[in-house]
Amino acid sequence: MEQKLIMMVVLLVLALATATATAFTAEYVRPPPRKTLHFPWNPKPSSHPQQVHVSFAGDKHIRVTWVTNDESSPSIVEYGISPKNYSFKAQGESTSYSYFLYSSGKIHHTVIGPLEDDTLYFYRCGEEDPEFQLKTPPSQFPITFAIAGDLGQTEWTKSTLDHIEQCKYDVHLLPGDLSYADYMQHKWDTFGDLVQPLASSRPWMVTQGNHEKENIPILKDGFISYNSRWKMPYEESGSSSNLYYSFEVAGVHTLMLGSYTDYDKYSDQYNWLKADLSKVDRERTPWLVVLFHVPWYNSNNAHQGEGDEMMAAMEPLLYAAGVDIVFAGHVHAYERSKRAYNGKSDPCGAVHITIGDGGNREGLAHKYREPEPEWSIFREASFGHGELMIMNSTHALWSWHRNDDDEQVRSDQVWLTSLIGSQCLSEKSREQRKILSEP
Repeated sequence: MEQKLIMMVVLLVLALATATATAFTAEYVRPPPRKTLHFPWNPKPSSHPQQVHVSFAGDKHIRVTWVTNDESSPSIVEYGISPKNYSFKAQGESTSYSYFLYSSGKIHHTVIGPLEDDTLYFYRCGEEDPEFQLKTPPSQFPITFAIAGDLGQTEWTKSTLDHIEQCKYDVHLLPGDLSYADYMQHKWDTFGDLVQPLASSRPWMVTQGNHEKENIPILKDGFISYNSRWKMPYEESGSSSNLYYSFEVAGVHTLMLGSYTDYDKYSDQYNWLKADLSKVDRERTPWLVVLFHVPWYNSNNAHQGEGDEMMAAMEPLLYAAGVDIVFAGHVHAYERSKRAYNGKSDPCGAVHITIGDGGNREGLAHKYREPEPEWSIFREASFGHGELMIMNSTHALWSWHRNDDDEQVRSDQVWLTSLIGSQCLSEKSREQRKILSEP
């Protein structure tokens, strides 16, 4: 009884805080645009590891990715639980690619593990200094995700990354549009260096956006740069494409879907999604989260209707499985919905959050449609990032932090409850079995 009273008081305080924040946003004057970052030439030895980032590679394993300019550099990672004392060593693989006059460095991918949960590891790449630190996520709740899409390489990007660094997060989720290289391949290199301080210390899980699709018909595969540099655990999750995959961590099953690969009912992605959802065990992973680039619920004037076809094909699968939260990018603004399905509020649908506001060079999407749809709760055109702190199997605290003159401002905050144990899942169990088992 006492715990319920405390929870009611907390929810009341948060409701008042959110109401105050909503009123404040109406008077908020956005800071002006900021310039693209300048990266001065900084020559390093050809064997020096650059653009280091880490990602999940199956249960208790991490993939370490880095680039060297020396073709003879080994794809070896040495690691241990104390500085300069490497008890373990792993051998990986490497790749490279050419894009007209550009030739990438040697891109190394090495899987290390099995690793202990919630443990700080020290590692180095290619038998070369410097030493990096990696904190593995916990195996149980609570766990915190940092979320920001459409990052780019502007001064606003740097501000967002600085704010994320202040967040004690365990995993970073990025729903597409990473470097904004847009065919200029050297910008993939500068982006890798820009995010290295964060991406080398916590798993960064990404999916593709439209700015990753550097397609030139007949001549160049659209995702050669993205796939070569940001290898995700698609094989480990039974997917045939690096553009969609899933992973599990600390009671959360996360699906990273592709807005720019086939998603109709006859596609490989659709069939993989259906199979993946059918294997989800909500007792082991009570939270079910999905990311992709193009939002399905969007009241901004920008990119209206672009996600409709994917939504028509895949939303019934997500609804049948009882997905809790969907994150998207693409629209350069922030918006949070009620639980929704089929274009309107539905207590058994997913909460949709658009968070394509990381700091891209194209600027913000300022104009929203009026009147505001009944499913939309909070919307604002500002740069920022989100934090999802999942406390236990039923409750999570979501907050969105606006960038405001280089200080993060918590503008939107709400407690979210999972569908686990709700009537939604029990009522949909028959429908779920039917839809997810259909040929």
